[in-house]
Amino acid sequence: KNAGALPPSPPHSGCSTMSTVRLTGFTGHPKGERKTGLAVGMDKGHVLTSRDLKPKPSYRKGKLNKRVAFVREIVREVAGYAPYEKRTMELLKVGKEKRALKVLKNKLGTHKRAKAKREEMSGVLRAQRTK
Repeated sequence: KNAGALPPSPPHSGCSTMSTVRLTGFTGHPKGERKTGLAVGMDKGHVLTSRDLKPKPSYRKGKLNKRVAFVREIVREVAGYAPYEKRTMELLKVGKEKRALKVLKNKLGTHKRAKAKREEMSGVLRAQRTK
């Protein structure tokens, strides 16, 4: 269709020193942002226009919904804290952050989950102190 016109290059997210060239591979050979239309070379391939696609619904996965947040808040209010959460809060009160992390890691299984839960518990303690 438009054989002569090249599409505008997308915003560059790589190296800040070169504006239209990015370095790839082990050789450090510069690679352009668009294809050349030739069958050989670093930038070989047919020239295409990039399409703006609308975001997929799967990108929303894990985003907290207002209703879900409300329900969790009510459940927390009614059910209270689990024994291991109470123990964690006690450890945090006396300043044993590392021990609290160990307890949580043992209970929750991963370091990442344990860190998140420790932050949540320390946030709860902070909220209690400000009340």
